Amino acid sequence: MSVPPTTGAPRPRGLRTATVVVAVLVLGLVALLVGLVGSGTDGSEAVPAGAGTSVRPAPSGTAGTARASSTRRPSAPATAGTGSRDPESGLRVVTLGSLPREAQATVALVDRGGPFPYSQDGVTFGNREGVLPAHPRGWYREYTVRTPGERDRGPRRIVTGDDDRQIFYTGDHYATFVRVSR
Repeated sequence: MSVPPTTGAPRPRGLRTATVVVAVLVLGLVALLVGLVGSGTDGSEAVPAGAGTSVRPAPSGTAGTARASSTRRPSAPATAGTGSRDPESGLRVVTLGSLPREAQATVALVDRGGPFPYSQDGVTFGNREGVLPAHPRGWYREYTVRTPGERDRGPRRIVTGDDDRQIFYTGDHYATFVRVSR
């Protein structure tokens, strides 16, 4: 048996290794991007699957609103809701008791009229993302939901409307919301 002759010069071993390393890195980055884009979330949402509307990345609030933390941590999911949809907003309706206990505590503070732990609590929520139904400026107010382990306000908020008669919760800094029923 004879070995067929090779065409061209053989690649140096170092060049083959570098090619393999680059290919593995590119495949890893593609897999990471597909995973992030495919899931539509960073895993930190505290709302049930299908609870909100489309994901929109722009932050909202007023000029004094702090930005979302870069170290978001997952919180207890708001499950066990009624499973129905709010007819005005199209958002999933969940019960207050299904929200994280910190969100329930924030709603209790709103009911009492404060005092609130953050100076930004009670400010007008701008609804710039348009996830909530359109209403005149000043109709919505936002309140911080403490996130254990966060050094800043974190991503979770209670947003109220109609003089605090309507309650909405976001676990991902305004990208998605659920309507809260008592």
